[in-house]
Amino acid sequence: MQLAAVLDQYHDAFQAKYGSRLLPGHLRAIEAISQCRTPQAGQLLVQCIDCGHTTWRSRSCGHRSCPQCQNHETSLWLDRQQPKLLPVDYFMATFTLPYELRSLAWDNQTLIYNLLFACASSTLKDFGLNPKNLGASIGMTAVLHTHNRRLDYHPHIHVVVPGGGVDKAKKQWKKKKNKYLFNEFALAKVFRARFLEALTNTGLSLPNSVPKKWVVDCTRAGKGPSALKYLSRYLYRGVIGANNIVSNHDGNITFKYVESRTGITRYRTIKGEDFLWLVLQHVLPKGFRRVRDYGFLHGNAKKLLSLVQLVLQVLIKTWTQRSTPAFKCLKCQAPMQILAVGQPAWASG
Repeated sequence: MQLAAVLDQYHDAFQAKYGSRLLPGHLRAIEAISQCRTPQAGQLLVQCIDCGHTTWRSRSCGHRSCPQCQNHETSLWLDRQQPKLLPVDYFMATFTLPYELRSLAWDNQTLIYNLLFACASSTLKDFGLNPKNLGASIGMTAVLHTHNRRLDYHPHIHVVVPGGGVDKAKKQWKKKKNKYLFNEFALAKVFRARFLEALTNTGLSLPNSVPKKWVVDCTRAGKGPSALKYLSRYLYRGVIGANNIVSNHDGNITFKYVESRTGITRYRTIKGEDFLWLVLQHVLPKGFRRVRDYGFLHGNAKKLLSLVQLVLQVLIKTWTQRSTPAFKCLKCQAPMQILAVGQPAWASG
């Protein structure tokens, strides 16, 4: 069941209940998802390279909140990581904002999300530099998620960390020998202190009760391409896929999710308009970068990364950017070439 169909059916009820809370970014997402792969999004005149069959095909919207457009983005992310791949264990650290601060985060999204990135990355960086842990500068890729598996508002940062770092003083690579990254409880304690200090410096008022214990989780993701494939599916999944929407009956939507701790498939049933709000509340502010690289994985550290790969004897394969998936001919299944681009219906006037 496509999200666009749910949007179309429950649009009026959704606007009546949540219209006052919608931001410009929500409205742009609604328009993009509703028009994705319809004539309203624009059309392409395509021709089969084998049988010559010619037809018009609707374009994808390309919006990062559209579940129909996420698969290609996942593939592109995986392609971008291939030239950075190292023959070491990979870890994923997750920094979660406690419940008591989520209302503040919702009202100040860009500011709070940037603080999450800054405090999580600086905490990991300093733990890596500590001689008791590694004594080296690490590389990281951080990704922001704002939802849990039940689709509730739950801001957190996932950070992918290769198991090793660069000792710049000795000009050598230091490998992480343990099967865990850093102590989770120590990470959480430092992260909490840094985030609250940074938040106080912004001038925002803290809620009356802030928990003393925060949660940071570290897991080992494995090695090589298999680790990256696991991470790409986990980190770049959309808010919800079409296969997870299992029922639309009597004004209610039922969707399924896998409980993270037990692995059990659960079902949640709510009104259609409430389901749409669950999904659309996770639209990020315009222009916000939800994926960021640090250390020797940063775009400005390509020379350092090349030296690391040389030391680790990494065979660097020639990488070519993945092209947009081609249309297939409905008559013979051969690829089709684009002959012309048609304007979206809304642009013709």
